[in-house]
Amino acid sequence: MKQTILTILFLSFPFLGYAQTEEQTKAIDNYVKKVIQINEIPGMAVGIVKNNKVIFEQYYRREDLENNKKVDSKSMFRIYSTTKLMSNIGLFQLIEQGKISLDDKISKYIDHVPAKWQNIQVKNLVSHSSGLPDWIHFTDISMDATNAEVIDRLSKENMEFETGTDYRYNQTNYMLITMIIEKVTGEKFENYIMKNQFPDSGNQVVFSSNSIEKIPNRIVKYVYNKDKRQYDKSTFVEGRRAHSANGLAITLPAFLQWSIHLSKNDFLKPATQELMWKPFEYKNKDIKFTHGWDIRGVNNILSYGFSGGNVSAYRMYPDSKTAIIFMSTGYKNFPVHYYIMDHIAGLLDQRLTDPYSLAEEATASEAIIHPDLKKEIYGYRTDKDNVIFSYQFPEKQSVELINTISAVGSFNDWNTDKREYQMNLKKNNTFELTVPKSQFEKGKTYQFKFVMNKNGWLSVPYNAINVDGSQDNNLTLRID
Repeated sequence: MKQTILTILFLSFPFLGYAQTEEQTKAIDNYVKKVIQINEIPGMAVGIVKNNKVIFEQYYRREDLENNKKVDSKSMFRIYSTTKLMSNIGLFQLIEQGKISLDDKISKYIDHVPAKWQNIQVKNLVSHSSGLPDWIHFTDISMDATNAEVIDRLSKENMEFETGTDYRYNQTNYMLITMIIEKVTGEKFENYIMKNQFPDSGNQVVFSSNSIEKIPNRIVKYVYNKDKRQYDKSTFVEGRRAHSANGLAITLPAFLQWSIHLSKNDFLKPATQELMWKPFEYKNKDIKFTHGWDIRGVNNILSYGFSGGNVSAYRMYPDSKTAIIFMSTGYKNFPVHYYIMDHIAGLLDQRLTDPYSLAEEATASEAIIHPDLKKEIYGYRTDKDNVIFSYQFPEKQSVELINTISAVGSFNDWNTDKREYQMNLKKNNTFELTVPKSQFEKGKTYQFKFVMNKNGWLSVPYNAINVDGSQDNNLTLRID
């Protein structure tokens, strides 16, 4: 049973071209259905655009658990923070028109800016490098407070960091983006976005950050209550100021058409889109983020996107002219949106296969598929005078894109570059490394983990008994 389920869940086909659309569609559909079954997801919609054409559009299960209504093309999923993509497009349309500059200080558009905020520029808002306090964390700010009242309240708080130095995901940034757009256009933010990005979508798109507002066909997120072992409908209310950050609800057909318009440069000229996707230059050089979009590289191929509420995600792969849309009504055990997006991308184009994501998906799913696995020592065994480190990548998956698997820990200064701790591929997708016991001090406990391709720190299976109990959940090794 274990092998059957895992094989179905992680089965991948080496699609090197795009002629086998029917086989791809079947593989993706089977995979999504298995994910839904394993994770008991209430409802879902998945769409794919390739070369400006919709090549996959499927609806799964129910949008309304109370009335048993099925998800269909009229279901409007609330996409939460994925809304920020539409807000970014709206801002960059004004930048393209010369009405706003990324280098403008926000005080140019917003009255009575606190002194501590004077150096914040528009680019700091979209890159989350402003350092502003996040209004969503202050319970004394009422839903009905005006923007001026919110700014006055936040002005009493310290900046979280010096503007431009770091990244901190922040809803205040998008409240200010709304204010700037409305100042420049003289329109309500929602009306401006609808007119310029969804002129023909009619009742397929709506803005509301109020989960209890009754809107026909709008899906509200379900949150799994582990104590009651049931899904409860979200009752979160944030009000209009959150619209640009998380308020959009949209049907899959409307989202697919939005994606086609984006890729055809109907919204933005190529140069403007390139500016939007240009990585922001943080003082902390380790941070990788653009002017409002996540940037991700898999096998040296870049993609851009965002996610929201752990129930929606959008990702565009310009190199292969492909975009994937994922929307769901909730999740039971763990968010699946990144795994699903990565897995589908690999099924569409083998070059986009992310072996690290596949490994993490397998580890996370194992606890659900087989919750009663015996607790045991994981990651190594001893054999005579040797310690043998061992890691198994999911069977039936290609290991072609795995360059290295390393054992990294306190015994080698957690250095992923040390070649002597890089493992060798054996049979059945198993990687092993033999190290003499003499390299370890008897009676001493060492911490370690496995690392894929030097930067993918692999999660520890739930049934591993040799863990240190720390937040990092490191494996432990001890030679007695």
